[in-house]
Amino acid sequence: QDYTWEDHGYSLINRLYPDMGQLLDEKFQVVYNLTYNTIAMHCGVDTSVLRRAIWNYVHCVFGIRYDDYDYGEVNQLLERNLKIYIKTVACYPEKTTKQIYTQSWRHFKHSEKVHINLLLLEARMQAALLYALRAVTRYMT
Repeated sequence: QDYTWEDHGYSLINRLYPDMGQLLDEKFQVVYNLTYNTIAMHCGVDTSVLRRAIWNYVHCVFGIRYDDYDYGEVNQLLERNLKIYIKTVACYPEKTTKQIYTQSWRHFKHSEKVHINLLLLEARMQAALLYALRAVTRYMT
């Protein structure tokens, strides 16, 4: 919570490489906000809570936690198999197999699974950037 993308990372990367913060932020936002408002066979669903849970769980896996987020949501929304899938894709992508892919969220369409993978990878990228930019900040001060 002491070094966030919104408060620190965005401005530092813009100082180091003008306009890159804006481009990265837009990229993160496009993937984060992407939705068909469906979950499996249910239409007209607000998926923002699920997307936020996935994003924050990925950050949590990398040791980034936010005081203003209720991590109880993660346990309510993400079943154990999905958490294993998320951790595998985010931390050990080389160990991701077709079997793991098909066993996770069996009722979901492939397009929804692709969106989840995009969400995982963008959250992972943001977490990695936060660590790198925090190191740069410490070096500069």
